[in-house]
Amino acid sequence: MFAKFDSDNFLTPIDGIEMKTFVHGDNSLLTRFHLKKGSQLPSHSHPHEQTGFMVSGKMKLIIGKEEFIAEPGDTWCIKGDIDHQAKIIEDSIAIEVFSPVREDYLPK
Repeated sequence: MFAKFDSDNFLTPIDGIEMKTFVHGDNSLLTRFHLKKGSQLPSHSHPHEQTGFMVSGKMKLIIGKEEFIAEPGDTWCIKGDIDHQAKIIEDSIAIEVFSPVREDYLPK
């Protein structure tokens, strides 16, 4: 599967957080997030492993009891079923891979 970047059709699951899944296979899915300064991703968990890369901006990630300030070039991995949340410090772009595929993130 190949995909050209298209800035249209981003979803807004939470105020200040836009997302779009670009490609997916049988076992993984790649999603781009646009995160607005001051927005928050509330604490949650899911069975999917989540690996991320910070393209631009700055956010505070809280994974379990650990806190991490993510800046451009930083990466993270969140095991499945671990509570995590994010506080967006600056307008940011992050790319994340989920495995297994998140059915709720598949393009409609």
